[in-house]
Amino acid sequence: MIPAATVPLHTAPLPAAPPPALPLQPVRWQQLWREAVRDPGELLAMLGLEALANRVSAEADAQFPLRVPRGFVARMRHGDARDPLLRQVLPLDEEMRAAPGFSLDAVGDGAARAGAGVLQKYRGRALLVTTGSCAVNCRYCFRRHFPYAEETAARDGWREAVQAIRADTGIDEVILSGGDPLSLATSRLAELTAALAGIGHLKRLRIHTRLPVVLPERVDAPLLQWLAELPWPVAVVIHANHANEFDASVDSALAGLRDAGARLLNQAVLLRGVNDSVEALADLGERGFAAGVLPYYLHQLDRVAGAAHFEVPDQQAKALHAALAARTSGYLLPRLVREVAGDPGKRPL
Repeated sequence: MIPAATVPLHTAPLPAAPPPALPLQPVRWQQLWREAVRDPGELLAMLGLEALANRVSAEADAQFPLRVPRGFVARMRHGDARDPLLRQVLPLDEEMRAAPGFSLDAVGDGAARAGAGVLQKYRGRALLVTTGSCAVNCRYCFRRHFPYAEETAARDGWREAVQAIRADTGIDEVILSGGDPLSLATSRLAELTAALAGIGHLKRLRIHTRLPVVLPERVDAPLLQWLAELPWPVAVVIHANHANEFDASVDSALAGLRDAGARLLNQAVLLRGVNDSVEALADLGERGFAAGVLPYYLHQLDRVAGAAHFEVPDQQAKALHAALAARTSGYLLPRLVREVAGDPGKRPL
C-alpha cells in the first residue's frame, strides 16, 4: 500500500489588526461660521418651505444679507412658515416698506460716540463696539445700518478706545458689544482685556453676545480659560427671544460660562410673530432659567429702518407684561423697557 502523500496545510494569515481609532476632533467654531446658510432659497429648501420664496426680498437681502448657522436652522420647525426662529432671520418684502418714525440710527449711537468704537450713554458705563461681525443677522437688529468700518474699537489695536476709558475715571464698567464680541478670536479678546486690566477704576466687565445661543461651539476651552482668568466680576448677557432657541448644545455652552465664573442674564426683544404672547414669554423665561440664565430686559423694538413689521404696540406690550407678572415668579419677570436716545437709562414701560 502506497501511503497517500502528505498534503501540507496552508492556513491563510490573519488580517492585520486595524490601527487604533483616532479620537474624533470637534469641528472648530470658525468652520461652522463659514458654513452658515447665506442663501434664502437654500434656507427655505432645508425647511421644506420653497413656497415662501415669493415673500423673500432680494433687495433686503442685498442690504443686510442673510446669515444663519446651520445648528440654529436645525432648531427651526420643518414645514412651519410661522416658525419663530425662521421669522427672525428671513429677509422679507416687509422690510422694504417705508414706515414713519423708523430711522437708520434708532437709539442715538452716533451722538453717544466718545472715542473710536466707544459709546457712552449712561453714567459709569462705556460700551465698546468691538467688531461689526455676527454669526447671525437678525432682521430687527438696531445696528443693521451702523458704520462699522469707521466705528470699531479694534481698528487701531484698541489704543484710542482704551485711552478714552482710562481718561474718564467715572467709568467703572465696560460693556463689550458689537456686532458680537465673541466673533473675535480669543487672542484678540485677550489683547483687549489685558489693556483694560491696567485701568484701576474699572470694577466690572459685561459681555453682550448671541453666539452661545446661535453658535454654541464658540464657547470652547480657550474662551473659557480667558473668561476664568479675567480680573473683574463678569456678566454675560445672552440674547434669546424664544424658548426654541435653547437645546442641549446651548445648555452645555451656558454651563461652561457659568463654571468659568460668569453671571448669566438674558435680554430679549418683543417681536410680533415671534414671542408676542404670554405663553411664549413665560416659556422663554422658564427655559432660560433651566439653563442657568435669569431674565434681564424685554426690550420694546428699537425703531430701526427695516424692522417695522416686528413692532408690537405699547399698549399690547404692557398688557402682555402685566399678564406675565401675574403668571410667573418675580425673578423670572424681565423688565419691559425702551431705549430712548438721550435718556440716562433704559426707560421702563
